[in-house]
Amino acid sequence: MRNVWKRLRLMVRIRRFLPFLVEFFTSREVPRRKKVFSIGLLLLYVALPFDLIPDWLAVVGWIDDFTVLLFVLQRIIAIAPASLREKYQL
Repeated sequence: MRNVWKRLRLMVRIRRFLPFLVEFFTSREVPRRKKVFSIGLLLLYVALPFDLIPDWLAVVGWIDDFTVLLFVLQRIIAIAPASLREKYQL
C-alpha cells in the first residue's frame, strides 16, 4: 500500500520531472554509467510494446503504460544524487 501512495504522490509532482531529468543528464555530479543505465531504461520502455491492458481500451489501457513510466522515473530518482532529489523535492 505504501508504494501506491508513493506513486500517487509522484503523479502529482510529474511537472517537476522535465527540469529534473534535464539536470540529471547534464550534471557532472551524476556518473556516466547511471546516465547510460537511465537512458537504457527509457529506451526499453519505448522499445518494448508489452501491455498488460491493451491500449484500445481507451483510458484504462493507458494505465499500465503510465505505471511503467512512473516505475522508470522512480528508478531514475532513486539513483540520482541526494542533492538533485532535494532540489526538486522528489
